[in-house]
Amino acid sequence: MWFFILAELLVFGLFFVAYAVTRAKHRDLFATMQATLDTTSGAINTALLLTGSYLVVRAVQAIQLGRGRHCAQWLVAGWGCGAVFVMIKLAEFADKLGAGVTLSSNVFYMFYLSLTFFHFLHVLLGMVILAACAWKAWQGGYSQADHAGVETGAAYWHMVDLVWVVLFPLVYVMR
Repeated sequence: MWFFILAELLVFGLFFVAYAVTRAKHRDLFATMQATLDTTSGAINTALLLTGSYLVVRAVQAIQLGRGRHCAQWLVAGWGCGAVFVMIKLAEFADKLGAGVTLSSNVFYMFYLSLTFFHFLHVLLGMVILAACAWKAWQGGYSQADHAGVETGAAYWHMVDLVWVVLFPLVYVMR
């Protein structure tokens, strides 16, 4: 899993570098288009993912104490934060697509849609992982001595959170 996480971080890192280089060449376009983004939704999504990561940390702590059902409850709560993130992001995508924004609208929107949709897919995968870990924890599949699956799922969820913590200011806020 660590190899996969590092590979994903490398891909996002390359995406961020390409964004920064392109932004430097098209400052006015990027500033104008960034102003069309809903920073409130982005900030709420940031709070959701940070809260989700906190809840996942609590899940890891619970399973380390041998409390499988508590672990599952914390994971489900983290999953819920991801679900609200997904709903907000879908509304944001629908708004942009309804306004005629596509990958070919301009270079800013190409990056915006590509980066945020790629991240969106990672959130969905993270939710699948959290759900699988929660189910297994609820069924007693982890123990105080054997809980690597929960820690691995948590590591992936934290990677998704970390990427958003970079993506949000880079794409939504920095002018």
